[in-house]
Amino acid sequence: MVGGNEMNQSIRTDIDRLRPFVEGHPLLAGLATHSRVEQPLYLTGGAVRDLLIGADITDYDLVAESGVAELATGLAHDALIHERFGTAELVVDGIRIDIATARRESYAHPGALPDVEPGGIEEDMGRRDFTINAMAVRLDEPETLIDPHGGEDDLRRGVLRVIHPGSFTDDPTRALRAARYSARFGFDLDHGTAELLAGVDLGTVSHERVEHELRLAAAEATGIDALRLISSWGLVEIPGERLELAAKAVSLLRSDTWRGRAERSVVVLEAAFGDSPELPVSQPSSPYAGVLLARGLRPAELILNRARGAEWLDLYENEWSLVAPAISGDDLVAAGLPQGPAIGVGLAAVLRAKLDEGLSGIEAELQVAVAAAAASEQED
Repeated sequence: MVGGNEMNQSIRTDIDRLRPFVEGHPLLAGLATHSRVEQPLYLTGGAVRDLLIGADITDYDLVAESGVAELATGLAHDALIHERFGTAELVVDGIRIDIATARRESYAHPGALPDVEPGGIEEDMGRRDFTINAMAVRLDEPETLIDPHGGEDDLRRGVLRVIHPGSFTDDPTRALRAARYSARFGFDLDHGTAELLAGVDLGTVSHERVEHELRLAAAEATGIDALRLISSWGLVEIPGERLELAAKAVSLLRSDTWRGRAERSVVVLEAAFGDSPELPVSQPSSPYAGVLLARGLRPAELILNRARGAEWLDLYENEWSLVAPAISGDDLVAAGLPQGPAIGVGLAAVLRAKLDEGLSGIEAELQVAVAAAAASEQED
């Protein structure tokens, strides 16, 4: 087996959670009536997986046999309908819901987007990526788990398994997804799934689809572990030192100085694949010199440089970057300076004096700016 840990983690599942959850959920309980009276409606995918293991559910995947557009717009007038795939996206009372038509899929060639046609719920489960995501619950019969591929057993054993041998050929990005789930749950790949990794060809799909999966992986708490698996499986090469840098940078996101300054996924991907400028590790000769070095860099680039050892960036972030002239270019024009480069020279001189010499006061700033501008004009 191939996985994220030396030993896979078994997870306790509980089918008895299904009925109380559905019947106690205001939205699902109402949809259960629709399922009983109008047509069968199923809760599927990750929501069922997470419900079985007692994890928080953030997104709800529903499957209907027909009438997805009507059902979705009945729940939310602004539902986003995708006619080609028979799916809809909506938010109800803060709950994100995806509704899909039960379908089977075929692929014209490896990596192609699927061609879809109507199918039953078990056929719909058969088009999923992994067995642990191929379970369903009919909302008006929530005590019964629909599990045609043994997903619950794999979930309990801590095993990630594709549903059929052509899974990675149909959609190679599933291999990237396998790393994300393996890292998240601490699961191993079953032997057959691990053997299929050798045949994965990400070149059959667009860069956008690959980048999308990498972003999803990087955003997770175990994202660095997922990227490490992706690299060790030979899917995308990521040097180990880059992942070590990513880990240091992510730890900085928990500090008072850098918390909230950049999204985790952006920092991790920049560390893994970016080409950010490298600032000197040693303290700049002055605060103004530090500002000249650091300003213009994106927050993720600053955090990575801090992770490389540029501790002076804490001062830049907490103090130096907050300093700005109290006067503006308009003030300098009003003081008699002509529009042009001299304005910028004057404001730069003020910033330097404020940072390095403690200059304060509007009158003092005007004097410094006018003098610096005049001196630059004489040099020209």
